[in-house]
Amino acid sequence: MIWLTWRQLRTQAAVVFGGITVFAVLLAATGPRLAHRSHTGGDFLGETHGVDTALYVTGVVALLAMPFVIGMFWGAPLVARELEAGTHRLAWTQTRTRTRWLVTKLTVIGVAAMVAAGLLSLAVTWWSAPIDRAIAATGKPVAPGLLVFPRLSPEIFDARGIAPVGYAALAFVLGVTVGTIVRRTLPAMAVALTVFAVTQVVMSVAVRPHLMTPEHRTMPITATNLMRIDMGGDLTVAIDRPGAWGTAQHTVNAAGQAVHPPSWLADCPPPGPGQASQACFDRLTRLGYRQQVTYQPADRFWAFQRDETVIYLVLAVLLAGLGTWWLRHRLS
Repeated sequence: MIWLTWRQLRTQAAVVFGGITVFAVLLAATGPRLAHRSHTGGDFLGETHGVDTALYVTGVVALLAMPFVIGMFWGAPLVARELEAGTHRLAWTQTRTRTRWLVTKLTVIGVAAMVAAGLLSLAVTWWSAPIDRAIAATGKPVAPGLLVFPRLSPEIFDARGIAPVGYAALAFVLGVTVGTIVRRTLPAMAVALTVFAVTQVVMSVAVRPHLMTPEHRTMPITATNLMRIDMGGDLTVAIDRPGAWGTAQHTVNAAGQAVHPPSWLADCPPPGPGQASQACFDRLTRLGYRQQVTYQPADRFWAFQRDETVIYLVLAVLLAGLGTWWLRHRLS
């Protein structure tokens, strides 16, 4: 049964593992040079461009896409395709039970999915480490017009560390379970894609920020740390904690009450060395306006990775239980 399961997966596995191998070779060939350059001084981030920038972005995109690929093309068709074709009846008439049939498929291919995601994340995390450290320290872009973020930020967190292993596990089991319930391959792929995307957004926006109690800090508003003023007049400042993930911030007055920034701030010149711009910020300081920020410190990265991976693995096990129950009691 194990051999048959792997044989059914071998084409998809060859494509995924082949792609990972090629990309890992590129990272291994360029990684030592990148690491050496990061220790030679100078404007490391400003001088990182071309192939290095392409590899950096490709690594992030590949890891973000990996669980969706696994869920749609490994998970969703696994049972749904056999239910559509009716071949499941032949498998169930053999000596193996339907529970053993499903558990074997979930185990063999699930482990392969987790290994694939783990290998890719290991390679990308290792290669990107010099850039991640430099971004945490300076916040400068890798290349003009390319926005980059600390590794704890939602834009990068999903493409680092051990969390992709949990994502791959859940995406795969979700695809299998949806396919078992829907019984049609294409609808199962679409549903699995949608549900997993919603899960990722909810985790990033509503769950992850509350896994640990955040830190709070009140900061002055200066020409140096002001990042932007949005359409509603609210401010965003850079947090003076290297690599921190800012989860919320708002302006407070001299009494510490949350307020909107004064309307005249929108008429001030853009932040810069000019005296007119500096006068605006000096006025803000005299009036007692400050920015209160809520953030997660950079040193919590691996704790967040651990907690989120555990959550996803537990969800995967629960979904596997649901799929097994459905197969035993709702399918004939």
